[in-house]
Amino acid sequence: MSITKDQILEAFAAMSVMEVVELVEAMEEKFGVSAAAAVVAGGAGEAAAAVEEKTEFDVVMTSHGENKVAVIKAVRGATGLGLKEAKAMAESAPVAVKEGVSKDEAEALKKELEEAGATVEIK
Repeated sequence: MSITKDQILEAFAAMSVMEVVELVEAMEEKFGVSAAAAVVAGGAGEAAAAVEEKTEFDVVMTSHGENKVAVIKAVRGATGLGLKEAKAMAESAPVAVKEGVSKDEAEALKKELEEAGATVEIK
């Protein structure tokens, strides 16, 4: 007698989270696979769709470059921080200057910081 997919799903639904984690670990060990790798391989199309739907971006300054004073001024203008805080942020690169902003705002801030001499990434 074989067990149906629906019966297996019902059994999973009745399990606690810890029981499911233990079951996944046992399956990984028994079959020599990784659930994370299966999700990545099986959901590549879904992952690509998720990237396209991204609406919030982080602007990360990786280096203040040669013109630290101009970068500090740009950071102050973008964040509203005081001189001391903006200087500390510029000197602690890599650092997120702004998080959770729109794509347009992230690109505008990146351009502004790069014109001041910083090295910037959008994540």
